[in-house]
Amino acid sequence: MLRMSVAAEEYLMIGDDIKLVFLGGTGKHMRIMIDAPKELNIVRSSVLEKKSNPEEKARLPRYYKEEEHPEKYRKKPGIIITRGGGDRAER
Repeated sequence: MLRMSVAAEEYLMIGDDIKLVFLGGTGKHMRIMIDAPKELNIVRSSVLEKKSNPEEKARLPRYYKEEEHPEKYRKKPGIIITRGGGDRAER
């Protein structure tokens, strides 16, 4: 699974014909626009999860919040430039 931060009006291309545009948001809510072929079925997870058939629910993908990022995704120590005397200090 890919996890990334995006700015408002930035977009992602999935294949050659699916475009996800991030329109911005507030707090926990993000607005997106999906430009995809009409033949492609796009359904919200909240709608899928309301299905009463347990077999269909069991086949749905499960996503979970990662509490801690693996070490390889954390910021690496670098150089900090301080104002004033132009001193440089290693982090």
